[in-house]
Formats: sequence, structure tokens, C-alpha cells
Amino acid sequence: MTWATRLKLAVGVVVVLALCATLTLVLNRRLTQATSSQATIVSEDVAVGTDYAGTILQSFVEEGDTVAAGEPLFSLRSLVLAHDLSVGLVSKRASVNEVTDDGEITVVAPVDGVVAEIDATQGGFIQAGEVVATLHEAGTTRVDAQMLLDPADFARIEKGSYVRIVLPDQTEVPGEVASVAVQNTRNRAEATVSVVSPTLDQQAADELVLPGTPVVARVELRDDGPLAGPDLAFQRFLQRLGL
Repeated sequence: MTWATRLKLAVGVVVVLALCATLTLVLNRRLTQATSSQATIVSEDVAVGTDYAGTILQSFVEEGDTVAAGEPLFSLRSLVLAHDLSVGLVSKRASVNEVTDDGEITVVAPVDGVVAEIDATQGGFIQAGEVVATLHEAGTTRVDAQMLLDPADFARIEKGSYVRIVLPDQTEVPGEVASVAVQNTRNRAEATVSVVSPTLDQQAADELVLPGTPVVARVELRDDGPLAGPDLAFQRFLQRLGL
């Protein structure tokens, strides 16, 4: 056997071993992930209205607008409020909204958020307590993911575990497990995993991250196997490559 043949053989062995190691780590990677059967973006909704009936004078925002707490949403005129102010039954100082002596109310956003829905039109009449607008509150955007797991796999989901959130356009957004709720069904764990993500909050006004949008959530399970160390090193290597 010549040295050239020996070199080719050695290179071939190294390539085969490297390929086997890579495939083993990839398989282990898949075994340490749980993928949602269903996942949806959700947020806390805040309903906005007034304590007085009146006629809508103007709307200052449109659906999809981002607003800050205290920013005007709409104005209305209420004859009942004007009467109550004139006889001293209410005080302008007691209102969280801007009020004038003639009964005009400028309703402001109670929280930071995104305008999800507007239920009033200019010139329309609204009743006291009627919802006029709905806001998706900033900082509450999350993913609720349903997963069907073996009991052993459920025990490997930990608070703070890394989650890959795949949006409808296949963009991946990082997140982490905030909480896990479970019920047993046929010796399997039906888990509802709540996933939080600062990136989702930053993109709250984007159509792809609106509440109700279906996504895919892949949760990293705790790796208790002998390949935990090499797998972690492999992950870090892939991250450095931007994969």
C-alpha cells in the first residue's frame, strides 16, 4: 500500500467519523426539542369606553396605530356630563380623561399599546359603558403553545428554556418559557406552554405578530443524556456560523 493510498484511506476514515458524529448530534438535537401541535400569538386586551353616553366628535387614531398611555383616542360630547358638571355632581379633576365645561370628553389611552379595534364612527352615538376601542397592551404579547408530550419529556421543560418561534413567513424569533400548565390524557401530558419574547413585543404592530396569528413553537428540552456536553458545543458552533 502506497503512502498516497494510506493518506486517502485516513482522510476517508476521518470524513466518515465526522459525518457520523454530526448526524448523531443532529439526531440528539431533534430528540431534545418539542414542537407545538398548535401555537398562537396572544396578548392582554384593554377595552376603552366612557361612563357617559354621547356623540362621537372625532377619532384621533386608526386600527393598527401604536399609542402611548395618555395619548388621545377619540372625543365625544355628552349632554348628561355637561348637566352633571353644571350642578356640581362630578368634577373635571376626578376624570382620567380630558373634560370641558360643555361636556366634551377626550378619551385617552389608559396603557401603551396597539389599537386593535375601533367600534365607533364620527357622528355616532354611544351608550355609557360601551366599548369604543380595544388596545393590545404593550409588553403582554406572548405565544400560547399546546404540546402533547410523554411524561418524561414534560419533566424536561423548564422555566426559562429557549424557544424558537417560527412566524408564518418562516422567520424565527427567540423566546423563552414563562410558565407551563398540564393535564394528563391517556398517559400523555397535554401541556400549554406560555412563551415570552422581547422581540415579539418590539414587533407588536406588525401584521405577522398580531394576536391570533398561528405560529410554530419549538421548545428546547433539558438534555440529560451523555451527549449533553458535545451537543451544547455543537449548538454554540452553529450559532457562531449564524445557523
